[in-house]
Amino acid sequence: MIPTSGVTLRQKIRGYIDLMKLRVIELLLVSTLPALVLADKGIPPLGVTLATILGGTLAAGSANAYNMVVESDLDRLMIRTSKRPLVTGVLGNAQALIFATVIGVVSLVIFWIFTTPLATLLTFIAIAFYILVYTMGLKRRTAQNIVWGGAAGCMPVFIGWAAITNSLSWSAVAFFLVIFFWTPPHFWALAIKYKDDYAAAGFPMLPVVATRTRVHREMSLYTIAMIISSIVLIQVAHLPLWSLIITIALGLVFARQLIDLRETSESYAKVAGKIFQWSISYLSLFSLLLVVAQLLG
Repeated sequence: MIPTSGVTLRQKIRGYIDLMKLRVIELLLVSTLPALVLADKGIPPLGVTLATILGGTLAAGSANAYNMVVESDLDRLMIRTSKRPLVTGVLGNAQALIFATVIGVVSLVIFWIFTTPLATLLTFIAIAFYILVYTMGLKRRTAQNIVWGGAAGCMPVFIGWAAITNSLSWSAVAFFLVIFFWTPPHFWALAIKYKDDYAAAGFPMLPVVATRTRVHREMSLYTIAMIISSIVLIQVAHLPLWSLIITIALGLVFARQLIDLRETSESYAKVAGKIFQWSISYLSLFSLLLVVAQLLG
């Protein structure tokens, strides 16, 4: 741990940035942008787009910072989180709480002024859900924590849609379900890689408490549900046939990755790491496909 007196201004600034987990936020923005395009049925207004991206970044950063405060004791027990600013002493819990609160309030103000009341409300619900339901309620208590807690990560779809229309639609619901069913196989692939870390911290992630057979079965089921939801989204959003064909192809490639995750595989963790990386590529490519399909018609 770094002594408080030895922390430089540069380290503190870096610590505040790290509290936001910007790499995680990138994935949230990947689903926000196509939601804006689909809701507007074209290129959305620049002002609303920038406000939604900035407000969404601050909102997600606020939730992530609160998460680090709540879990700072457990982060000390995990190798992958042992360098976080609250663990190393670069920042204190009080500083993190103030930062999380300020950027959370700023995000809501941005949404209220530049977007719509519904987008603002949904942003508040997303922050509260991530902190109270997922971090404090589910994460330490159930192996299905990421399934239901992951709904917070799906909220950017609703927020982006509401920022344009101040309402929701069946297309928004279908897109929400794509992210909802995508999240478990994406996260469990990571949890396989860091199984020992999660076990050391006492988090009952599915790969920690279940057999490989059960993990593979549940990842496969959620992947199938994700593919079906993706197809439904293409249909209800009235996107062209060629986008449906590409969607099915992307889904089959995703499913193919899971075949190698056999219980007896000698490179089990390595295969899981590849699935995790492909899941990110899948979401990015599918989101890009939605934008292109909507704009080209």
